[in-house]
Amino acid sequence: MSYLSLSTWSLHRNLGPLNWTIWDVEQKKHTIQVEYQPETMTLLELPAILSSKGFKAIEICHFNFPSTDSDYLEKLKLACEEANITFNTLLLDYGDITADDEVRRHADISLIKNWIDIASECGAKQIRIIAGDASPENEAALALSSEALNDLIKYANNLGVRIITENFHSLTSTADNCIQLVKNCNEELGLIADFGNFKGENKYEEIEKIISYSQSVHAKPDMDSDGIPDEEEFRKCLDQLVANNYNGPINLIYDGPGDMWEGIERVRKIVDSYL
Repeated sequence: MSYLSLSTWSLHRNLGPLNWTIWDVEQKKHTIQVEYQPETMTLLELPAILSSKGFKAIEICHFNFPSTDSDYLEKLKLACEEANITFNTLLLDYGDITADDEVRRHADISLIKNWIDIASECGAKQIRIIAGDASPENEAALALSSEALNDLIKYANNLGVRIITENFHSLTSTADNCIQLVKNCNEELGLIADFGNFKGENKYEEIEKIISYSQSVHAKPDMDSDGIPDEEEFRKCLDQLVANNYNGPINLIYDGPGDMWEGIERVRKIVDSYL
């Protein structure tokens, strides 16, 4: 049976500073760019809050981690366990494993492995890796991504973490590429289907193609300028879950204006009828 989960992106204006990883082209190294945000709750407090609201799981974006010290990671793991909240996915929002710059590509893969270590230490079941920023028509990049993902899968398997990717960024902007990557990795690669990332007139057809390969869903509706979901459009996406017998976490995504909890509840009100 499908169940409710929440991505910390849906609370990105509430969890304190966002620690973005960027590539410094001149210095050929990673740096952190801090975007200051209010902290109305801490990440360690969030699992208990979610549990009280009926959620079963959480996804945590890498830039929401205020620390990756072992002591903090153990506290986060315990916070999820004590709240009976499953830490499904650590969402790594950085990395281009198809970069033409070999120095950057190797540095990014090294950084990804470090985040796999972190995912293992804090109890995440899986880590979302971006498959690449290359053009979806670039077959050489698809092969390069497959090679890197297979290497990362071997690394992560030893730590009890699953590698999962998403229809996110350029290379996986088509359903066919998403499916090809899964097949190129002998179906050891997991997949997240994000409703909001496919665009154009073939959106629903593209979503339908990848649902049966997906272990997780990002329920992201189209919204107006006030943060009100387009319910008819959103239900077309959710109907694909029923049609394809999807059985897994439905991660609520709200990134509109105003109070983020209120926005989350507007999305949840529609999703609840599919649980």
